[in-house]
Formats: sequence, C-alpha cells, structure tokens
Amino acid sequence: MKTWPIRPARIEFGNGPDEPPYAPDFDDSYHPRSGALAQARHVFLRGNGLPGRWRGRGDFTVLETGFGLGHNFLALWDAWRQDPQRCDRLHVVAVELHPPSAQDLDRAHSQAQSALPDLAAQLLAAWPQLSPNLHQLSFESGQVRLTLALGDVAQLLPALRLQANAVFLDGFAPDRNAAMWSTALLKTVGRLSAPDATAASWNLDRALHDGLTTAGFQVQVEPGVAGQHAFTRARFVPRPSTRSLPALAVTSADAVVVGAGLAGAAVARALAERGLRVTVLERAADVATGASGNPAGLFHGTVNPDDGPYARLYRTAALLAQQRYRQALAAGVPGQVNGLLRLAPQAAGERVAHAPQHSHGLPPGYVQWLDAASASAHAGLPLGEPCWFYPGGGWLAPAAWVRHALAHPRITVHTACEVAALERDGPLWRCQDAHGQSLAQAAVLVLAQAEAADTLLRPLGHAGWPLQRSRGQISFWRTRAAPPLRLPLAGDGYAIATPEGLLCGATHQVDDFDPAWRDEDHRYNLRRLHRLTGLPGPAAGTALQARVGWRLSADDRLPVAGAVPLLGHATQATQIRLLARESGLFVLTALGARGLTLAPLMGDLVASQATGTPWPLEQDLADAVDPGRWLVRRVRQLT
Repeated sequence: MKTWPIRPARIEFGNGPDEPPYAPDFDDSYHPRSGALAQARHVFLRGNGLPGRWRGRGDFTVLETGFGLGHNFLALWDAWRQDPQRCDRLHVVAVELHPPSAQDLDRAHSQAQSALPDLAAQLLAAWPQLSPNLHQLSFESGQVRLTLALGDVAQLLPALRLQANAVFLDGFAPDRNAAMWSTALLKTVGRLSAPDATAASWNLDRALHDGLTTAGFQVQVEPGVAGQHAFTRARFVPRPSTRSLPALAVTSADAVVVGAGLAGAAVARALAERGLRVTVLERAADVATGASGNPAGLFHGTVNPDDGPYARLYRTAALLAQQRYRQALAAGVPGQVNGLLRLAPQAAGERVAHAPQHSHGLPPGYVQWLDAASASAHAGLPLGEPCWFYPGGGWLAPAAWVRHALAHPRITVHTACEVAALERDGPLWRCQDAHGQSLAQAAVLVLAQAEAADTLLRPLGHAGWPLQRSRGQISFWRTRAAPPLRLPLAGDGYAIATPEGLLCGATHQVDDFDPAWRDEDHRYNLRRLHRLTGLPGPAAGTALQARVGWRLSADDRLPVAGAVPLLGHATQATQIRLLARESGLFVLTALGARGLTLAPLMGDLVASQATGTPWPLEQDLADAVDPGRWLVRRVRQLT
C-alpha cells in the first residue's frame, strides 16, 4: 500500500459556538448550526438504533467513513457510558484523510455546543502522531477502542478487516467531496458489514440511496421530528456470496496460550481484554525465562525511503508499544519512554545528504533526524555521527512487563507445564503432556513458545517454517554513579543506561546452542560499546555480568502471527487471505530481536482474528506476517 504524509485539516473557527468550524479546502462546515452532538445523536445514533441494538452483546463494532472532529465518536461513547445495559466492549473504526491537529481538536471541543469536556479531554490526551495508517486508542480500561485509519478512504477502507454492526456515513457534502460517497466505497462498506448491520447518514441524495442499494442495503428516509432534519437510514440485507474470505474467528469463552514470554503474555492479555478466560501453559519454572528475561530491552520504530511494509509494520507496532509501556511504567514496570537514538544505516557520505528525506514526511513526534551535535546533546555524551531520534522509543524490563501483562483476572498461568502434543477433539484443541494426559483444552489455542510452536505442529502435517535460531549474549554491570548516557543508543550494537547500571550487547551467533557465557563475547560487546558511545566499559574491580538467550527469526525478518493454515492439505491459493485455516488454531512466534516493539501489536492481531473484532493492521500487513505466506510463495513459484 502506497502511503503519503498526513496533512492536518485546515480549519477556520467562527467567533462563537453558533458558528461551526469551516473547512476552506472543501468549502463546507463540519456540522450544522444546531450542533455536532445534536446531529450525532439524531442521525447516527438514532439512525442505527443505538443504544438499544448493542444491549446483550459482548462486542459491538461501528464503522465511520469520516472522523472529522470526533463528535460522532464522543456522542457514541457518551451513550455507551450512560447505558446500564451497554455491550461489554465497543469498537469504533474511523477513516480520516485530514485529521485535526491536537491544537485544533482542543479548540473545536472547547467551543462546541453541549460539549462533553471529560470525554473530549481523554480523546485529546490519546490523540496520536499524525502518521499514515492505523492508530489504536484505548479508553475505559480497554472497553472502548478507537481505531483511527489515517489516509485516503478509497485506499484504506478496502484494506480493513472488521465486521461492522453499525455504519456512520459521514463526510463533507457530495458536491464538495464526491469520493466519500462513491458506489465503490459503499460496496466496500457492504463487504465490511455484519449480517445485522445498519447504516445512517444526514445525506439524502439519490446517488447515496442507489449506492447503498447496490451494496446490499435496504434504504429508507427517516422523517424529521420536532424541527429536526430528515435523514437516511438503511439495513443490510446481505446476498449469498462465494467470494467471502475464510472466517478466522471462533465462538469461545476460553482460550489456551502456550508460552509465557513476551509473545505469550501479549496475546494472553489481548484475549483476556476481549472477554476470554485464558489459560497460559509455560514449560519453565517461571515466566519470561527465555530471551524475554533480559534485564532491559529496546523498542522503537523504523524508517525507509519508500515507507514499505517493513517500515509501516514497525511504525504501527512502535506507536502502540509506547502507549502500552507508558501504562506499564505507571504500574511500576521498570523502563523509560523518553526517546531512543539510532545511528542511521546509510553509508558514510550518503547519510547527511539523504537521510532526512527518508523520513517520508513523518511527524517529528515519531521520528527526527539529528546532526551529530544535536544527537550528542540528547545522548549526554559526544557522538561522532548523526542519528535518528525516536521520541516515543525507549527501554523496558521485559520480564517485569510479562508479569504485568499476565496479572489479569481472566488469566491463569501454569508453570513447569510442558506441552508435548496437540490433539483435536471436535471443536476443541487439547494440549497433552509427554504421557498423553490433558493439560488444558479450548476452542482457541495460540502457540507462542518460539521454535516449539513449529515443532508441535509438524505431527499434524505442518511442513515447517524457514526459521533461524541465534544465540545472543548481553553484558551489564552495576554502577553507583548514574551512567552519562541519557537515552538508549542503538546502531552496531546497543547501550542502555538503567537505574542499576549499564547494559550493552548483543552478540549474534546463528545455530549456536551453548548456554554458557563467554569472556570473548564480553570483550566483543565492550568493543562495540566503545565504538558506539566512547565509553570504556566497567571500572576496574566492577563485576561484569552476562545473560545468554536465543532469538528466533524468519528468513524475511518478519514475525509469524495469525491463524494457522489447514495442515496436511495441498493448496492452490495464490493470495494469503484466501488460505483455508485450522479452526481456532493460531501462532505467534519469531519476533526476532525486536520482540518488545512487536509483541503488543502482534498479540492484538492474533486476538482480533480469534475473536472477530477489528484487526489492528491492514490486510497487506497482516498478510506479510501470516504463517501461511510461504505456502502461497511456493504456489506462485510453480505457476
């Protein structure tokens, strides 16, 4: 998917609350003089039968074709809050090409009639960096989730995966913004609608009604009452189709997750937050004993010249990670989300000339290019080269975060519990020990135990993934005085200053299974630390400590996350999304050296697939990490 820099909306504000904000680029107002919240309640809530239609449901999903200034979302959120019979979880997915800046969002809601100041303040506090693609915002302890899809609706809407129960068709007038009302867009809305979906709009144009009818909706005009305007409401009546994508979600109140490292903790937490009771099985005597047990690890995004899938995936992951880790820090998890410096990978001479353009117009709140002097000022010590600065990057104690993520009332963890085999029993997956005894069973099973996931699947007909296991040794030591390094620094190796001392590393030795630490690896780490920072290493007499762990990576350097393809069956599918799947069986592994960055997003992706809630990634990025991608590549090579 091609991306372009997000240009914030140009907004002209009137002299008082009776003058709605105006968009000069579209020669239209954001809402009628009667007020945005009044319109939201009259048209979009009433037109979709809300709040009544969500009562008794676990999850309810709303799709909005134009987020605007967020009044429809706030009115919906307020109605959810006020309803004692509300759904357990409310999901809103809204597309917007020109979102407001944080300053304009604040001004719009401070001037609004019948404002919802508490909710508007929470929205403003969570307002994301205005970068392309999907942003996850969470409210009400995760019970209200807003996915902001920033970009062209014609490009983004077909890339989404969700089943909308209600649709808000909003945007500037058709004669000023025709793309928002096209028949092609409305057909996409129909594809993204659940069988019971409804839709509403203030727009009464015949073209909208014809487009909705073509998309499978039955349309009617709702007359205005008590001085309110008439509006369009519609009910989705889906036609039988053989072109629908394979369903990945299963109905289940329980799930089993195998593995209690970063991957297992992330997906277990995501499933629990979606209402499932989760049993976690860990073969070691404690959680986070593998690579997730390092004292500290880095997280940050990345940039590349074409803003391709790799950069988009890591940007989405990093932006979500910084949200989750700030919450974890507030709960006592050791770490820091104050920024990270990374030496750019371009060759010398090219770096200064071209690197700033490689940021692809991304906002400075996500990434900045710093010359050597500015980078040195941020680092607190002299650096000889310019750096990328990621303001939302930082470091975290992985094991502490794993324990934090697993400390949820719907999660039960069993350690010293090794799964030796899987068995299918009707709709259930049963995990067995080496003696054939059942350890746990559920209709949803997620394998998140590194290479053991690949091993467990092979007896069921799985051909195996091209995975590589590499050994890494880190070096760290305690210091009484605070290390001079103010921010984590990465490049050829990395360095992290923690309250206890300084950590550096890590070695990278493929297919090396020696668990013992090595003096030569310490020397290697300290040489790289000196090249990176100029620091000499520990003072004489300081005990140098080590930890050895293993990273698992795929051959394309992307994680393996999603529903497992139907095992033991040949496939002719040339598109990953068309692969038949094993019902209820998912995998999350191969996070490589970027586990802290990837874990929250990949956990959300798997949990969303399993529960049928909106995916946090566009389809092409979900395809890029799909466990069936090698099957499709082989088919394409043979055709």
